[in-house]
Amino acid sequence: MTTMIRVEDLSKTFVLHLQAGTRIPVLGHLALEVETGECVALHGPSGVGKSTLLRSLYGNYLPDQGRVMVRHRGEMVDLATAEPRQILEIRRETVGYVSQFLRAIPRVPTLEIVGEPARALGLPTDEALARARALLRRLRIPDDLHDLAPATFSGGEQQRVNIARGFAVDYPILLLDEPTASLDAANRDTVLELIGEARDRGAAVVGIFHDRNVRERVADRIFELHEQRPAA
Repeated sequence: MTTMIRVEDLSKTFVLHLQAGTRIPVLGHLALEVETGECVALHGPSGVGKSTLLRSLYGNYLPDQGRVMVRHRGEMVDLATAEPRQILEIRRETVGYVSQFLRAIPRVPTLEIVGEPARALGLPTDEALARARALLRRLRIPDDLHDLAPATFSGGEQQRVNIARGFAVDYPILLLDEPTASLDAANRDTVLELIGEARDRGAAVVGIFHDRNVRERVADRIFELHEQRPAA
């Protein structure tokens, strides 16, 4: 196996500037490695930093200290020091992210939203849209909705569009923030199948799964996060 993610001595504190500069430590001296074909479930109480860690792995949050390394084009790249252009390249080619919420783009059809990541990688438009349509059908989004913008879809439908977009490219690294939240049993099972297929093709998967049954079905191991205490 190959290491795809290596986190070393990662610390992150948020400063609430509108509340007298209150400092909230979230991650402290955290270390994590994830290999190819491995699914790691982040676990811990609300507010312990699970989503903060995922966003750090996506380059959204700059750590106060430590390194956040991902394997991109065969080399380990530190997201804490990478140039913005390289981070965008990594997101396009290497690291996929499925959040809990779809940021719907007004008037852009669902099919184009889901097909855009594959088109950005150079896949011909017809192939990208065909893959997008297959994913939407698999996630039970009716064909008559594919050409509509998802802004007026139900929450569950928007979540499934978001999932389809996240799986539209075979990313080597996949980050999942509660991908089965708000889904019925049938669609939850489909998402778990997609995660299993990604893992089987060698993707390194890191996810937040609050449902214990879901964790037990997809995770190879659990990574516990612990509450950080403010300095005395």
